[in-house]
Amino acid sequence: MLPLNNRLKKTKEISRVFKEGRSFKEGFLILKTAKNNLNKSRFGFIVSQKVSKKAVIRNKVKRRLRAIIDKKFQTIKTATDNLFIVLPGLENKDFLSIEDTLNKIIKKANLINE
Repeated sequence: MLPLNNRLKKTKEISRVFKEGRSFKEGFLILKTAKNNLNKSRFGFIVSQKVSKKAVIRNKVKRRLRAIIDKKFQTIKTATDNLFIVLPGLENKDFLSIEDTLNKIIKKANLINE
């Protein structure tokens, strides 16, 4: 599970990523990333009611994304704030296709340590 200190929680932090961050899109997923002055990477996930009216489905999508990020956590560059925005349609995908989409968007954003 993704540790709490590696999550974007405060509205102020999320707003900063929206304003200063670079955007990348892949399939039904958008990534906004911005540098931070910390020595750790933080992640946030936005799943709106446009994706599904049911909170159970929205939370399931967030849990899947968190699990994939947790698995890839050691390979992701530090000192970045990353915000994943889910578009309608991702809730119908299975875990492996979500993981594939997330891998592509992370590579496109150049967040992988070599």
